[in-house]
Amino acid sequence: PQKTSFHRSQTLGYKNGFAFSRLPTVGVGGERLYVNQLSQAELDDLSNMRPILTYGPAKPAPPSGFVPAHVAFDKKILKFDAYFQEEVPLSQQEHYRIRQVGIYYYLEDDSMTVIEPFVDNAGFRQGTLLRRHRVPKNDHGEHYHWKDLNRGMNITMYGRTYRIVDCDRFTQVFLESQGIELNPPEEMVFDPYIEMRRTPMRKYITPSDFDQFKQFLTYDKQVLRFYAIWDDTNMFGEKRSCIIHYYLADDTVEVQEVYKQNDGKDRFPALIRRQRLPKTFVEKTKNFPSCVMEISDHEVLEWYTAKDFAVGKSTTLLGRTFFIYDCDEFTRNFYRDKFGITDFQPVEMEKKPPEEVPQVIPPYNGFGMLEDSLQNCFSLIPKPPRKDIAKMLENDKKVLRYQVALESPNPEDRKRRFILSYFLSDDMISIYEPPVRNSGIIGGKYLRKTRVAKPGSTTENATYYEPSDLTIGSTIEVFGHRFVITDADEYVLNYMESNAERFPAATLQSLRDHIRPQQVVKEPANSDIPALGISRQELDDLVMQVREELKLHKHLNIDNVRKELLQCDQDGSGILDKRKFLAACESACVPTNALLVNKLIDLCSCGEDKINYRDFLRALPS
Repeated sequence: PQKTSFHRSQTLGYKNGFAFSRLPTVGVGGERLYVNQLSQAELDDLSNMRPILTYGPAKPAPPSGFVPAHVAFDKKILKFDAYFQEEVPLSQQEHYRIRQVGIYYYLEDDSMTVIEPFVDNAGFRQGTLLRRHRVPKNDHGEHYHWKDLNRGMNITMYGRTYRIVDCDRFTQVFLESQGIELNPPEEMVFDPYIEMRRTPMRKYITPSDFDQFKQFLTYDKQVLRFYAIWDDTNMFGEKRSCIIHYYLADDTVEVQEVYKQNDGKDRFPALIRRQRLPKTFVEKTKNFPSCVMEISDHEVLEWYTAKDFAVGKSTTLLGRTFFIYDCDEFTRNFYRDKFGITDFQPVEMEKKPPEEVPQVIPPYNGFGMLEDSLQNCFSLIPKPPRKDIAKMLENDKKVLRYQVALESPNPEDRKRRFILSYFLSDDMISIYEPPVRNSGIIGGKYLRKTRVAKPGSTTENATYYEPSDLTIGSTIEVFGHRFVITDADEYVLNYMESNAERFPAATLQSLRDHIRPQQVVKEPANSDIPALGISRQELDDLVMQVREELKLHKHLNIDNVRKELLQCDQDGSGILDKRKFLAACESACVPTNALLVNKLIDLCSCGEDKINYRDFLRALPS
């Protein structure tokens, strides 16, 4: 009676110009027909069916792609909770130990690993007990498979038996999907010794009548301050100033050392850290250790309180005796109000002045300059010695050069000639040896620029060579080597004559006696410069007259004269004694009795009974 529509469903129709028929899905009255609906199997067949074309059957569908095991089971791990029992033979508190582990099975390559979780203060090695690999099952070459693992079973790996008690959710779902019936889970067994350590000891303490919280609220931030002296005078000790702080809030004591500037001590935060200090200990038994890490109320009979500190008395704190000589104003008011003490007379502490230690300068070791080495004795970070800037600017690039010969028993060294340069800006000396071809000696720098001390000078009173000490014929000692000054350039004479008030007359005269004869035999200059009382023109006339007179002597050979004089000069200095010079001239037939020749010999003399034969040879005809 509820039906209102009695027409049949349309089963014929047109689609794209073609007629087709379909099965009815709704019956008379709109009721749904389930007979004509396709099943899931028929739908799958229809999805895989291909139409048969006129030229042959359809190609089969391609197979699904192959997925290898290491891809299909990547990062898929079976985890089992297990434990094993280990014997402890050398312990009175435990006879065995239960160690909990986790067994991990990797599905991608059927490998296994055993990892023990870390337990604080366990006392044994933890972590990976069995590295990841395929674990052998028996001696026949078989290995453990995930089918061999289940809850509530024992598994032996390398002689150690593990009891599997449970697994995680993923492992349970995987094994059940593979048709393995899992055993019911078991409870994990814990180590009795570790559980005993975790269980706190029950303590029964009877509450005291003293309210510490009230004391804290009353005396918070109130500190008694005492000034004390710790007598630590031993072999290397001293008396140290300290400050004792007594905290009224919790009856703790702190001792801080007073440091001074440049006292050579490390700044430690506190000599005695803030703590309760014991005054009287309980009588100990003989088997009780005399040193403990922490002191509890059971070992102490009495603690230090504010009554134990007073001005003018000594107090022993942890084995150190402190003498209290003063306190601050707050401490005086506290003792006056609390204990009625009014005597706070401070004790005067006499401080001995430190002994003056004389500074002993060590001897000079020979390295570097004396002034630079001496700065290491005055400061930890040496500073360069001060320089005379005015002197350096005034005498900049002013150098006195001398020719020196090495005084040595070796004949080869006696013929060596050196150039000694004296720098007026900083009083330093350098020695240079000109290279001589085929001499067998490499020339070059012999002494770098440095200050040279005189022989016999000490570190405390060092004296150095000055220009006044450098005279012709004098000997100077340079670091163990003796040199004889044989010549000097004209700038030395000109400088000393322009500053004659600074140099001795003997030094200036020695240079004049040596350089003036050399100037006589030089080529004449444009201007007339007097030399030993004669002008340039007179000197040139004298040389010409001597040459004319010697040309008259046909038997005179100039080469023989040069050879005789060179044979007499064994050291090669160019200077001969007057007696040897005259003897050599007579053997070479030189008319020394002639007036002009005798006058030329007098002009070539340098010093007493010394003749510069090289200047004499320059005046002879070539």
